[in-house]
Amino acid sequence: MRSSVLLRRAIRGVRWYVRELTDESAYDRYVAHLRKTHPDAQVPSRREFERMRTDRQEEDPRQGFRCC
Repeated sequence: MRSSVLLRRAIRGVRWYVRELTDESAYDRYVAHLRKTHPDAQVPSRREFERMRTDRQEEDPRQGFRCC
């Protein structure tokens, strides 16, 4: 029983690490922020969020040149 608890904890930790490393959790953080600071605002879909994020990165000259 104890080993299954440790295994689940390890899997959750790896999942969290991978999501943070790949920035997969950015949408979740954005939704939490939006709901906290602007509760009446419409929450964009994940696709809309990724499009907004990509557009913002491309407009920022500090991000460097994007070839593709």
